[in-house]
Amino acid sequence: MNIEKKIISHSEDETEAFAVALARELPRGTVIALEGDLGAGKTVFSRGFARGLGITEPVSSPTYTIVQEYPLPVGRGMLYHLDLYRIGNSASALAFGVDEFLNDPESVALVEWPERIADILPPGMRVVRIRHLSDTEREIILEAGA
Repeated sequence: MNIEKKIISHSEDETEAFAVALARELPRGTVIALEGDLGAGKTVFSRGFARGLGITEPVSSPTYTIVQEYPLPVGRGMLYHLDLYRIGNSASALAFGVDEFLNDPESVALVEWPERIADILPPGMRVVRIRHLSDTEREIILEAGA
């Protein structure tokens, strides 16, 4: 993977601003593997990303629902926010229908806990790694996929 961008965020507002800017520059059909420990800021990033796509409704973690779907306000398409923490492997994810979310050319997918389905993630995906540095600081790295 090649590092495209790297920042140190000092607040939730900075994390959201980074995500807003990223959402505005990525094309539809993009899949983003969102990596980070519990509490690293994945939901904060997702909230900012949704705002960058023009989504105004509240954004929450899909930990228990597995996927949250948000219609994009311009044209067709969706933001799919997937949390695969409760999915055991790619076979379970495929049985759930995850391939529909990963291969929709009109939509964008954010995938938390992507390592659970590493073998079926699409080529060309992007990876966002969020690392907890302190109570207020996060390192955020955007990498180009294979």
